Amino acid sequence: LNQIKPDLITSKSDWYPITNSIGDTYSTSNHKKYHRTSSKSAISKLRDEFRSSASYTLLRWPILFFVGLWMGFLCILYLSIRVYVALSEYFFTWTGARKKLRDKLRASRTYDEWINNAVELDKYLGLDKWSINPRFSYYDYRTLKLSILRMKALKKENNDEDLLVLLQGCLKKNFAGIENEQLYSHRYYGSKDLVEQYYKEVVDSINKVTDSPNITTAQKRKFFRIVSKNYGKSALCLSGGACFSYIHFGIVKAMLDNDLLPSIISGTSGGGLVAALTCCRTDDELRELLVPQLARKITACEDPWNVWIPRWWKTGARFDAVTWARKSCFFTRGSLTFQDAYKRTGRKLNISTVPADPHSPVILCNNITSPNCIIWSSLLASSAVPGILNPVVLMTKNPKSDEIVPFSLGSKWRDGSLRTDIPVDSLNTYYNVNFPIVSQVNPHIALFFFAPKGSVGRPVSIPRRKTKNERYAVLRGGFIAAALEQVLKLEIKKWLQIIKSLDLLPHVMEQDWSNIWLQTFSGAITVWPRIRIKDFWYILSDPTEEQLEEMIIKGQRSMFPRLLFIKHRNSIERAIERGRAITRSSSEGLEKGSDFEVHDAEYEDDNDDEEYDDFEGDETDNEIEFQRRLSVSEEEIQEIEKMDEQEYDLSPSEVYSDSGSTDQNQDSSFLDSIFGNGSPKKKSRRNTVF
Repeated sequence: LNQIKPDLITSKSDWYPITNSIGDTYSTSNHKKYHRTSSKSAISKLRDEFRSSASYTLLRWPILFFVGLWMGFLCILYLSIRVYVALSEYFFTWTGARKKLRDKLRASRTYDEWINNAVELDKYLGLDKWSINPRFSYYDYRTLKLSILRMKALKKENNDEDLLVLLQGCLKKNFAGIENEQLYSHRYYGSKDLVEQYYKEVVDSINKVTDSPNITTAQKRKFFRIVSKNYGKSALCLSGGACFSYIHFGIVKAMLDNDLLPSIISGTSGGGLVAALTCCRTDDELRELLVPQLARKITACEDPWNVWIPRWWKTGARFDAVTWARKSCFFTRGSLTFQDAYKRTGRKLNISTVPADPHSPVILCNNITSPNCIIWSSLLASSAVPGILNPVVLMTKNPKSDEIVPFSLGSKWRDGSLRTDIPVDSLNTYYNVNFPIVSQVNPHIALFFFAPKGSVGRPVSIPRRKTKNERYAVLRGGFIAAALEQVLKLEIKKWLQIIKSLDLLPHVMEQDWSNIWLQTFSGAITVWPRIRIKDFWYILSDPTEEQLEEMIIKGQRSMFPRLLFIKHRNSIERAIERGRAITRSSSEGLEKGSDFEVHDAEYEDDNDDEEYDDFEGDETDNEIEFQRRLSVSEEEIQEIEKMDEQEYDLSPSEVYSDSGSTDQNQDSSFLDSIFGNGSPKKKSRRNTVF
């Protein structure tokens, strides 16, 4: 790093013209004239071409003014609804014994402790009984049950070839709605019992095919190549969010401790720093580093105000890129490239950056698009928010001479959060990722997160007394509040899209800011750690050891409710990866069935030397073959019909009720205090689960 010239890393601000000397030269009229003419960058000149019409000039600011007023009014209404929902839940839902159980759940420090507390809360609320009934409108439980019966029958008959065909039909993204998050949003811990059974049978069946002597290695390799492409992969996506991004350390730690950390990780801005640390270290090294003492290495914001204010006045940026480059070397183990990190740990690091020119395409730096790009330079580019850090030049290392030179002809790059905070499409293109796990801590996005039907591991808070039709079908805050919240949020988004389409927003610091609310910020699973109002005071400051410990714990607790869903998905992915590794080793002449550890770095999933010609052909014929192998026996039909006709009645003592609770008097609902507790007959009807 010391051999690199600083001017190769840094670049002049696009919005503040700087010169080598300031002071006396500004007094000359010639310099003032030059100052005005040279302050316009190529970007601003390009924009002026589309803003030259008379109608645009006359109407732009009045339209923007009235649209801004209307959006401000909508935001006030939206905030009012959110406050109403929060207060109603606080005063009428979470009181008494259930509040104590929820507080106990939120105070969990380990995953095992969290599971025990979640199961206890589920039992108290009667939510555990929801898992028994397989019927549910958000997935095809009949197809799932039939698949389980056929897999069991084929395994019992040792009919491995038909089992292989059956698995090829089942191993697809969201087969029969199995990955619908509503299957995990009605309990604090757990899903339908049928879902648990399905994942177990599929994993056992994949392992049986892998170890089967009745199927040739060529058939196995073809099978695993197809299902790997169809099923896809998981990836962890860490958002930006300034110093809130350190919460991602807790997200990574929770997944690492439970052996669920994906090999594909992306990060933007502060999330890129966490992703780089994760992908440049082995699992054992991460376990030693993800502790509160890591705060001693986080010193990016240590400059006092009397240092950074003059710097901002002179350069247009609060922080110095060269200083940040030196400090980031700890997280990237020096000048490692993306390819170096992949070879060392087997993890595929992705850093999202955007060019300073708003019309150029976004680049996702990784071991495919930029294998020799130095990681710390991409971290600087991904953190280059206007006014915080000036655009920087990406650096690349010559693989033969180790010489460090500018990447992409010296183009300047900025923070990826401005346009692609979560690069879902790019990850799918490069790594076949179709199950992104997103940790979202951007404060301007977290304010608008609202799950009217509950989220994974966080069901809707059920009011005190509900009819049987509302037992598991309540909306957060009630139907009216949930509907108004959705309408207002969509209305705000509509006007933001109009502002962007008509190019009404001024380009502050020569940057188009209209995309910061109009991106894809969520994934198959989205984690929204809680951000308090007082946390905004520390948004651009280094954490102390106590603060970092709190952030790590907050990230872990936010991740705990999602780990079961990830575990189910990951179990099938790993079974497929194991099958691919074993069949590939067998095809290379290794002894069949030898014990070895499957490591993602040992083989490249995405670049097989064979073409995917197996996908050619008529899809209808493949579907017919799948249906033929899925032929149903009379016994299986009877079992499906029996499952459809079975009633799942619960005794009053087993369902959600506060009778017998020590807090019964103070925990009774508002409606019961007016209308009474109801007759036993009504209670019996209320306690029936659909």
